[in-house]
Amino acid sequence: MPLFALLSMHLAVNRMRVGGNPQAVRRSARGMCRFGNSHRGTFDSGVNVTDGMNVTGGVNGTGKPGSNPNIADKMTAIAIDGKGGPEVLVPREMAVPSPAEGQVLLRVQAAGVNRPDVMQRSGLYPPPPGAPDTPGLEVAGTVVAVGDAVDPELLGTRKCALVAGGGYAQYCLARADHCLPVPDEMSMEEAAALPETLFTVWSNVFEHGMADEGEWLLVHGGTSGIGTMAIKLANLFGLTIIVTCGSDEKCDAARAMGAHHAVNYKDSDFVEEVRRITDGRGVDVVLDMISGDYVARNIACMAEDARHVTIAMQGGVKAEIPMHKVLTKRLTLTGSTLRPRSDDFKAALADEIRREVWPFVASGQLRPEIDSTYPLDRAADAHRRMDEDHVGKIVLTVL
Repeated sequence: MPLFALLSMHLAVNRMRVGGNPQAVRRSARGMCRFGNSHRGTFDSGVNVTDGMNVTGGVNGTGKPGSNPNIADKMTAIAIDGKGGPEVLVPREMAVPSPAEGQVLLRVQAAGVNRPDVMQRSGLYPPPPGAPDTPGLEVAGTVVAVGDAVDPELLGTRKCALVAGGGYAQYCLARADHCLPVPDEMSMEEAAALPETLFTVWSNVFEHGMADEGEWLLVHGGTSGIGTMAIKLANLFGLTIIVTCGSDEKCDAARAMGAHHAVNYKDSDFVEEVRRITDGRGVDVVLDMISGDYVARNIACMAEDARHVTIAMQGGVKAEIPMHKVLTKRLTLTGSTLRPRSDDFKAALADEIRREVWPFVASGQLRPEIDSTYPLDRAADAHRRMDEDHVGKIVLTVL
C-alpha cells in the first residue's frame, strides 16, 4: 500500500481515538512519518550533518589525534576482561580513535552507566557490528576533533551524545548528528546522564506509545534511570503517572520526583491498585521493562485503545497474552531496542528531541536524577552499585 494511503489511514484512526485532538494527531503522524518505518526497508531521516554548514576536512585536514598536539595518542579506557561480574571491568591503555566522516571526537568528562552495559559485561548483550567493545552508551565532553563533512565550528563546544559504545574512556567517537548541546548551567555529569534514557523514553512513550496530554502512563521500575526520566518527561507533557517500585522508600522518592501515584509491588497487587487509582478506567500507555508474566497483568491495567511498549525483558522472554482482551479493548502491543537502530534513525530521533525536548533542558526544567558518581577507574564499583538499591542514574567521571 502506498505511504500516503497508510498515513491517511493512520491519521483517521488516531483522530477517532483522541477525539480530534490536533496535538495527538500531529504526534501520531510524526511517529508514522519519522520512525514507524516497518512498511518499507529504509526511510529519509530528514537530517544532514552538513545542512547550513561549510563542509570542510577534519582537524589539520585529517581529524587524526596525532595531528593535533592537544590530543594524546593513548588514553585510558575500560576493557571487559572476559564475561562475568563487575570485576571483569579493568582500566587499559588504548589508542585514541580518529573521527571518520560525519563524526566528532569528544574528550569525555562524564559517561552514563546503563543496564545494557551490565548485560554486555555479562555476555548477554554483544555490541552491534562496528561498535567498540568498550562499554558506555552515553557521554558528555568537549569536541576536540572533527571528521570530514562536520562543521569545524563544533571544535571546543560542549556536547552530550548517544553512542553505540566506547563511552567508558577518556576519548570517545560520536556522530555529529547524535550530539546535543550542553547548556552552560548544566554539569557534565548531568549531561552524560541524559541521552540513553531520554532517547529511549521519548521514542517509546511519545512515539511508539503516542502518549498525549491528559493520558495515564504506567511505568515499571519507577526509580530506575528509565523510570525517573519517564516521570520527569511525562510531567512536562501533562501525563498522569503511576509507577511501581520495590520499597516504600522508593515510592516516596518517585512521588518526590513527580509521580502522581507509586505502588509498592512487593506489598500490593499493582493491577488492583491501578484499577483503584483510575476508577476502573485503566491506563493509556504502559512502559514495560519486565515482560514475562507482567505482560498479561499489564493488559489487565489497560484502558480501551491503550498502547503497551516493551523495552526490556528482565522478567523473561516469553509471555502469555490474553488475546481476547487485545481484541475487545483494541490494544496495541509494541516494543523496541535502541542500540542496534540505524544511524539515520538515531539522527532523526536526536533532531526530534532537539526541537521538542531540549528547550526544557536549556531552561533548567529537565534534569536527570543522579544517584551517584564514580571515577572512571572505579567502573567496577559503579556496576556493583547498579545491583544495589539506587535511585536514578549512576555516572562515571573522567579526568
